[in-house]
Amino acid sequence: MLIDDSIIEGCVAGKRSAQSALYRKYAAVMLAICLRYAQNRDEAEDILQEAFLKIFQNIHCYRNEGSFEGWMKRIMINHALNYYRKNRKQPFLEDIESINETEIMEKDEQPSTHAPVSAEKLTSLIQMLPPGYRMVFNMYVFEEYSHKEISQELSISENTSKTQLLKARRMLRKKIIEMNLLKNTLMINE
Repeated sequence: MLIDDSIIEGCVAGKRSAQSALYRKYAAVMLAICLRYAQNRDEAEDILQEAFLKIFQNIHCYRNEGSFEGWMKRIMINHALNYYRKNRKQPFLEDIESINETEIMEKDEQPSTHAPVSAEKLTSLIQMLPPGYRMVFNMYVFEEYSHKEISQELSISENTSKTQLLKARRMLRKKIIEMNLLKNTLMINE
């Protein structure tokens, strides 16, 4: 886009007005990405601000290969992952072999009939996931990383990545079912 090109050129030149225009144009989209990786809005906003600083510092490296928004998203995701790594208090400990197979079958065979969940509510539910589950879930589902890529990015085994994804999905499914049961109960009682 011509508008993006002029904003990018202005940012490369260090013009505050161009930086402000870029931020206003993309902050909401980038915040949505940060919210998926963060535990709360404050943490997401910190990640967003720090990542935008990296964007402004490195915008001269953008080579017009692929979309500019995609380039920025990659920086946001990488910064969110680095933020997580820096603040991770304990390593991933579980491995797929530690899960009882009958437990998986019983829980995964529950009916999945539930009402659609809004994007805002889903983001809120994802934020409730434990950090390891949240990172793997986002990388696998939204960023389409393979378990091998996730294991390399987070310095965990592929089996641990699979375990974290499985448990994240279970936890989200359970929270959605509970949310819908509560909604249905409230509707019945009205």
